[in-house]
Amino acid sequence: MTDLPERIAVFPLIGVLLLPGEHLPLNIFEPRYREMTRDALEGDGLIGMIQPLDPEDQAFEPAVYPTGCVGRITSSRQTQDGRYLIVLTGVSRFRVARELERDTLYRQIIADWSPFAGDLDEDGDEDGDGAADSVDRERLVQALKGYAAIHQLSLDWSAVAEAPSRTLVNQLSMLAPLPPSEKQALLESRDVTERARVLTALIEMALIGRHGGDDSASAH
Repeated sequence: MTDLPERIAVFPLIGVLLLPGEHLPLNIFEPRYREMTRDALEGDGLIGMIQPLDPEDQAFEPAVYPTGCVGRITSSRQTQDGRYLIVLTGVSRFRVARELERDTLYRQIIADWSPFAGDLDEDGDEDGDGAADSVDRERLVQALKGYAAIHQLSLDWSAVAEAPSRTLVNQLSMLAPLPPSEKQALLESRDVTERARVLTALIEMALIGRHGGDDSASAH
């Protein structure tokens, strides 16, 4: 953790989740975030993803949740119109110690990495042992099948069956069309076992809530 900088740029984005070891593609088009991306590419390559606290807050710099996840730019391309197409690979979650005054268009914070020391080992459990071994895959997949049917989601079930537990849980957490507050609960889960329990419970509650209701929701 000592290799991670104290000061990082943050990118507040509603409903977008990044988890350690996972990949997040982004299309960067706002001037302030183009500046952020350019500075990151010229520096340590790190950008902190974090969610606004209130999705309805239209402020230029809305209040944000206290926990986010930093990613390193592992792929980048600049388009002719000045946009950046990048991929962030999650490194570690962080807590916002404080927000900084700065002379950049984008926001910067002092990050506290200490609560998430285990995040740097996130990609070391891909064979399904350790914490990921206690994931109740059968219950999760059963709930996912009902959720996919209701939301008319087309999933590759063979890929679901073959995915390591950690990958399955993290990818579903990032991609499922859940409300921002529920995405945040998944981010803040202690480890993959707890994240799997939270994800399964959220999907099951969504199924209960939709039972007998309008099934016209669409995925994004």
